[in-house]
Amino acid sequence: MRTHGVRFSIARHAFWAPGLTTAEAWARWAQAPHPIPSGEEPGVKAMPPMLRRRAGFLGKMALEVAYQCLDSRSDIPTVFCSRHGDVARAVDLLTDLARGEPLSPTAFGMAVHNAIPGLFTIARSDRANHIALAAGAATVEHAVIEACGLLADGAPAVLLVACDCPLPELFTPFEECEEQPFAFAWLLTAVDGEAFTLGWSACDDAHDGEMPGGLQVAAFQQSGAQQMERCDGRLRWRWSRDA
Repeated sequence: MRTHGVRFSIARHAFWAPGLTTAEAWARWAQAPHPIPSGEEPGVKAMPPMLRRRAGFLGKMALEVAYQCLDSRSDIPTVFCSRHGDVARAVDLLTDLARGEPLSPTAFGMAVHNAIPGLFTIARSDRANHIALAAGAATVEHAVIEACGLLADGAPAVLLVACDCPLPELFTPFEECEEQPFAFAWLLTAVDGEAFTLGWSACDDAHDGEMPGGLQVAAFQQSGAQQMERCDGRLRWRWSRDA
């Protein structure tokens, strides 16, 4: 079974990862991707300190690109996606629970999947709706479909934020790829100028690629390549661009 897919344009974009903190560094990486090591965290200077301190490493990466991409715009719905979310914080909470220790309400509140976009809207006093999702190896693709649905419903633009980071050592035996820290944001609009198409069909092939799916998609968008295909073990995703 094959679909015609969805089409959209990207009006603005931003990317942040340790060691790739400028547009130039990110463009060079996209031409020759290599593993991204963990390192420094972004400053997120646009967010009030009392709120910023609640976010962990994953959240700060996501917030940094969200602020850069959205700038002063408001009343724009957000689709936040992360395959794993802040799983390190969740593991810490479960460990405390197993030891019979009291749980931190702040840590618990920030461990849920929609905590980061919630923090973003609180800081900006923005009442636009936000959606948080996780969909395995095809998390970014499903986020794009969700965003295009919002555009079809009449939203003039949709902010898509994708992020992930290495998993705790506990999960190393179960990893399908080399998890790496990254975050990117796209401001999606209806087709205007350069257009991207995402289509999909059934696929029985195994999950392909050592790079996380989100990074594969981010590299495709930045590199200028005309097409990319990847399989998540269930569906084959076909990305393409045209002027």
